[in-house]
Amino acid sequence: MNNAHPLAWYPALTAVSYHQRVWLQDRGSLTRRIQERCSGFRVQPVFQSLSRVYGDEPDVMGLRSGELALVREVYLYCSDTPVVFAHSVVARKNLRGAWRGLSGLGNKSLGTVLFTNPRIKRTPLQFKKIGNGHFLYDRACNRLHEKPADLWARRSLFTLHGQSILVTEVFLPAILNLPL
Repeated sequence: MNNAHPLAWYPALTAVSYHQRVWLQDRGSLTRRIQERCSGFRVQPVFQSLSRVYGDEPDVMGLRSGELALVREVYLYCSDTPVVFAHSVVARKNLRGAWRGLSGLGNKSLGTVLFTNPRIKRTPLQFKKIGNGHFLYDRACNRLHEKPADLWARRSLFTLHGQSILVTEVFLPAILNLPL
């Protein structure tokens, strides 16, 4: 899987532990799942700005070359330990439409918005093992004392009224310390 095109994401997982698979394939609210398994859950925003997006994100989002989008990045913490790094992208033009409230989330979880509105639809999950040099790996490892060789990430589009948000979640090593 890792020898394929560096931008490729995959619809299925290979070579992952049972524990990793359970976390990666859960289609419910990741925020809720973590909250149920840890005390001291919190969201720590680290970046939010109109920005250019990376890799194949412009194609996935239907953005023109160089078109700006709102990029929001947060860590999900269990007490003092980061367990997930989340990266979301919304086309600038959609901030006045279906996703107008997203720029004001602050330290609230995006999952609380996405999973409380039954009109929001989610595409199938895609998976990727990322390593040193991948923009998500480098950003996700900013809060880690030790960098692992690689990390698993998943992503999907959430759509409301024909407008999408791309949500990518990078699972940090400490997620495996939480009960299933």
